[in-house]
This record gives sequence, structure tokens and C-alpha cells, in this order.
Amino acid sequence: MQKWTKKETETVFSKYGRAVERRTFILPDEQRADFYVQVSSSPVCVLALTEDQQIILVRQFRVGPEEVLLELPGGVQEKDESPQEAIKRELLEETGYVGDIEFVTRCLDCGYKTIDRYCFVATKCRKVAEPQPDETEFVEVVTMSLSNFRNHLRTGRLTDVEVGYLGLDYLGLLK
Repeated sequence: MQKWTKKETETVFSKYGRAVERRTFILPDEQRADFYVQVSSSPVCVLALTEDQQIILVRQFRVGPEEVLLELPGGVQEKDESPQEAIKRELLEETGYVGDIEFVTRCLDCGYKTIDRYCFVATKCRKVAEPQPDETEFVEVVTMSLSNFRNHLRTGRLTDVEVGYLGLDYLGLLK
């Protein structure tokens, strides 16, 4: 593979913990080119199953696609918080559930983003509280059978499809 050389980086927008950078590279053919990259902290996401193997989801409005989606619980790490601490907090805040959390892997989001998502599974989940979402989150907790969740994944109408598949594979439930 021929070498790319980064020459400059400039932040062109920054708000809400996300930024867009213009990155200028010298390409292998000596051409100079600008690319715009979304920069943000690494999110955490979990495939959570109740003790009776129901998948825990959160129904919420998502501003990107401007629609209500049925999503896996997740969020971002707070300052000085490990990914494991973040996903435990996010699961409890968004759903009111706790469970046995296991790290699965990290996965890239897109070739034009710095996002490296931490993927987890949570098993033996049980409800211990009411959800306490952030002030801009309006959520409804939904549980779904494993077979219905597989069908939901196939629709692609959630933002963490890869976490669903990676989690099912990790648990040996990907049939």
C-alpha cells in the first residue's frame, strides 16, 4: 500500500462533544486533497438480554434520520470513566436494568469518522429501577423475543446493527 501523508488538520466545527475536522493529505500520486472527518469520543453499546432471553431495547427519536427508532442501549463515556463503567451506567439510566456485563470487541463506525465503538453484552438482566434518561432523551423501554430481534436487525433500522450481530455471535445466538 502506498503512503498517505497528513499535512494539516483544522477543526471547522465543534459542539456537543462532536467536531468536524478538515484533514489535508498528500496522496500516493503527490496530489493534495482535503477530507472532512467527524471526530467524537468512543461510544458504548450493549446487547442486553433478560433472564428469560428477551432483548432490551429503547424506543426513541433520533435526530439524524428524524424518526423514532428501536435501539440498543448505549451512549458515551463521561470524563475519567472506563467503557465498562459507562455501559453499566447507560444501561441503568436508559432502561432501569442491570446485568452481567461482558466486553465483546471494538468496531469502527465509518471510514470518515474517528468513532471506535465499544461493544458489550449483558446477560441475566433484571429491572431494578425506572429509567433516568438525560434531559434531551425521551425513551420507552421495550423487550423483544430473540427471533423478533433478529428480524429487527435485518431491517437495518437501528444505529448499532453491528453491535446486535456481534453480540449475538459472541453469545452463540446468531443462528
